[in-house]
Amino acid sequence: MELYEQLTSQDRLFLIAGPCAVEDEKMPLQIARDISEITKKLNIPYVFKASYKKANRSRLDSFTGIGDKKALKAIHKVKSQLGIPVITDVHSVDEAKLAAKYVDVLQIPAFLARQTELLIAAGETGKIVSIKKGQFMSPESMQFAVEKVRSTGNHKVLITERGTMFGYGDLVVDYRGIPIMQQYAPTVLDITHSLQQPNNSSGVTGGLPQLIETIAKAGIAVGVDGIFLETHPDPSRALSDGANMLPLGELEDLLTKLVKLYNLSNML
Repeated sequence: MELYEQLTSQDRLFLIAGPCAVEDEKMPLQIARDISEITKKLNIPYVFKASYKKANRSRLDSFTGIGDKKALKAIHKVKSQLGIPVITDVHSVDEAKLAAKYVDVLQIPAFLARQTELLIAAGETGKIVSIKKGQFMSPESMQFAVEKVRSTGNHKVLITERGTMFGYGDLVVDYRGIPIMQQYAPTVLDITHSLQQPNNSSGVTGGLPQLIETIAKAGIAVGVDGIFLETHPDPSRALSDGANMLPLGELEDLLTKLVKLYNLSNML
């Protein structure tokens, strides 16, 4: 069975998770191995996530990566050595073509969800394409982003909800949008970026990680197809988005609760 069917055709919650960015060459394998042990125990289909390049940081002096090919090879090792499918972000047509050589799923960042050339290029790779809903976009408008990918003949599309701008410095999840977007493609809830507090005067994005479980439970209750989250062994030392990441040591407890809630919801 192909990966897209494994993620979307089974009556199970699936997980996309990993660190925000590749911080060194060993990190992806270490984190993926820990998460994989948990997801196998809980019977959760799992895709490892890490950005090989951070192209939209607030400040010029923010960490952007260890080198494109070096980071992509580090991500690919998760697939080749652990047998875990992998996903990364792409920001341009050329990046889509490059990253497709290394990963199973291409993620379109929220800020680029309307970029026609990028969506078409991602679709043309034949890889699964996960489109993050722009903070500035309505759920209904995501049908057009999905159509751009599908115009290439590639129907392996996911939508990821990651919150809507609520003033300058906060985000809010409108759960009414989940069933709307599920009309267009299977829909994932990003439970960490939805808790970001962007546009801080310091140029460093804040977050409310203490609400991760709350956001996740609400998403399960309304029927999301999958969960996306970023996690790190020590978020306080992460080089990107540490303020809203889940400590890796808390992941098993959270997923155990979410699986129980998911199973209960399917009985109702």
